Amino acid sequence: MRNQSVEFIMAGRRQRRRRWVLVTSLLAVLAGMLCCAMLLLGSTIYPVQDVIRALSGEHLKGVFFAVNTIRLPRMLAGLCAGFAFGIAGYTFQTMLRNPLANPNVIGITSGSSAAAVFCIIVLHSSRAVVSAASVIAGLATVLFIYMLSRGRSFSVGRLILVGIGIQAMLDAVISYLLLVSAQQDIPAALRWLTGSLNGSQMHELPPLVITVIIAAPIIIVLGKHLDILELGEQSASSLGIDTGKTRITLIVSSVCMIAMATATTGPIAFVSFLSGPIAKRLVGVGFSNVIPAGLVGVNLVLAADLIGQFAFEYRFPVGIITGLLGAPYLIFLLIRMNRKGEL
Repeated sequence: MRNQSVEFIMAGRRQRRRRWVLVTSLLAVLAGMLCCAMLLLGSTIYPVQDVIRALSGEHLKGVFFAVNTIRLPRMLAGLCAGFAFGIAGYTFQTMLRNPLANPNVIGITSGSSAAAVFCIIVLHSSRAVVSAASVIAGLATVLFIYMLSRGRSFSVGRLILVGIGIQAMLDAVISYLLLVSAQQDIPAALRWLTGSLNGSQMHELPPLVITVIIAAPIIIVLGKHLDILELGEQSASSLGIDTGKTRITLIVSSVCMIAMATATTGPIAFVSFLSGPIAKRLVGVGFSNVIPAGLVGVNLVLAADLIGQFAFEYRFPVGIITGLLGAPYLIFLLIRMNRKGEL
């Protein structure tokens, strides 16, 4: 009887592993196909062989500039930003055990956005300064929210409420800066606030790429600890997890990625909010969904950018398309949580 129970458990584990591998592989293939589409499609559709020759360094007339200067940086920005938004959003939602606890809702993105808008409108800073200010402001915001929400003990509900309040305050600051700014500065700030891959340049991407390369593996390695934190503070401690150090490591890594992605592309709406739930629905439970959530983020950003470029008469930034996708889900989630008495 005991052997049958063990075999049943192991069979279920193997089935969940196969599902994880299959779904993750399909998400990776879809992301690769979207990357190829980003390079091939545009005002002019180039043959695959011409794109490959241009990427290899051959100076084909028209093709080299379009692919290497415009499409490749745009694709890489969407790839890295989507992966960063997806992983960071899933990390916060899992660690805080609440689907509303993502960087968009609890004010982290607003902190980065406020600093960036201030640099653009008031200081007229370069892109590098805007990026640095965005990252620093994101880290400062999450530290401030964490300190205010601690009290005698850490509380997820308190953190979310404090974060929502800080977000409202920072959004008011952004609105004020736009109101008093010079007319010629408003388009640049609004374009950044919308979230867009337009104008991405290769020399601006290394900070984002390096941050993702460093921070993403840290979160992936701590994926099992992240799942244990979802069980609660006492359960995680009883299983030997140093909850304080683990939580701080996850928060710092996630905030660095989210702030750098926001500094590069602007706050692309709802990607960090949608990626985790979609990945969990596709993969199921039993294994860490950090990588699937990152791949879902990549697919959302790249697909939304292609839709914004080619599906309508006018071209729309990626943030508008993801906002149209995310807003109905947010309403649905709030209604469902209210019915369950979780609000």
